[in-house]
Amino acid sequence: MKISIITVCYNSAGTLADTLASVREQLYPHIEHIVVDGASSDGSVEIIRTKGQRVATFVSEPDQGICDAMNKGLQLATGDVVGFLNSDDVFAHDDVVSTIAQTMLEPSIDACYGDLVYVSQDDTNKVVRYWKSREYQPGLCAKGWMPAHPTFYARRTVYQRHGGFDLSLKLQADFEMALRLLDIGGIRTAYLPEVLVRMRAGGASNASLRNVVQGNLEAAQACRKHGLPGGFRFIAGKILSRIPQFLHRPPVI
Repeated sequence: MKISIITVCYNSAGTLADTLASVREQLYPHIEHIVVDGASSDGSVEIIRTKGQRVATFVSEPDQGICDAMNKGLQLATGDVVGFLNSDDVFAHDDVVSTIAQTMLEPSIDACYGDLVYVSQDDTNKVVRYWKSREYQPGLCAKGWMPAHPTFYARRTVYQRHGGFDLSLKLQADFEMALRLLDIGGIRTAYLPEVLVRMRAGGASNASLRNVVQGNLEAAQACRKHGLPGGFRFIAGKILSRIPQFLHRPPVI
């Protein structure tokens, strides 16, 4: 089973080498690492060329943002299963992709996902937030829940059937995708109750209070787009569901 891992980046020279090393060190042999760069000018391209020994496909050209780059990655992917690893994220251990591949050998499963920890920008061993997921139940996304996107791996045929990321959403396209695939599309998922990814804190959706507000409004917009309630109750539920992430800590990883 080939696993396609898509990394999109733009001026990510400060963290990209860690991401490339994380993929390079995975023990699973059948990995297709695709890097889509948005015409970086900070040395990212040189880092990919010198440290991307496991990169199978690399493009560097202007794009319309993260979602456009992720859609390019989906078009380039040839693997049986596809996932995304951001250019400031790393796998939690060197057997993560093996675990995903083993799970996806079950033909009744369309996608799988696990837990994620947010870590300090300067120290990826320092956990600042713990995104513990759960088994999916129908309608959960419409209540504001979603699996952690960097841990989500789906069969390529799922994206071929349901389409790519919505370019009109700048901060919550991953939520809209989860809503579309799980609540609307009814794909079958498996939850892996372990930390799969270490994600540096400070991503676009949480970079400022303004982005947090805009993100919640976009998520509500995504619900309404699919004929689901996206009012105050939805936004409140989405915000409240995140509180435990700041209170709990994972087992030793």
